[in-house]
Amino acid sequence: MTERQAPDTETDSAVVHALRQVVADSYALLAQTHLCHWNVRGPSFFSLHDAFEEQYTELFEAIDELAERIRALGALAPGGLQALAEMAGMDELKEDATPEEMVTHLLKVNEQLVGDLARARDVAGEAGDVETEDLMIARIQVHQKTKWMLRSFLA
Repeated sequence: MTERQAPDTETDSAVVHALRQVVADSYALLAQTHLCHWNVRGPSFFSLHDAFEEQYTELFEAIDELAERIRALGALAPGGLQALAEMAGMDELKEDATPEEMVTHLLKVNEQLVGDLARARDVAGEAGDVETEDLMIARIQVHQKTKWMLRSFLA
């Protein structure tokens, strides 16, 4: 087994920056999913209401783990609704969106998050930070499954 090299400040900074982006994106997705949970209506109400709740609950726990990873790397986790929204830069959904618009929007936001998770995974891999790389892989798997479920609703 080889020892990990001494941290490279520039590389570790890139890992932290990528993780901070993932936290902001995840928080934006959580807020959008919660909005859908509250406002969904129509024949698919019960199934979507429950699915959205499951998704935002899982996201809340994941965001905590992501933020704690940032802290473990010696940096501060981002916070504040305005700061997180600005960092994420995601379009927001209208409160009166139809169920199909909600699912389409959440699919798009999950796709954006998967892209940022993949970038964070790659940056962590280049830095030799296998713990962060592993965390990003696990998060990608969760969001790929969510995307499949959302696409299945639209089929």
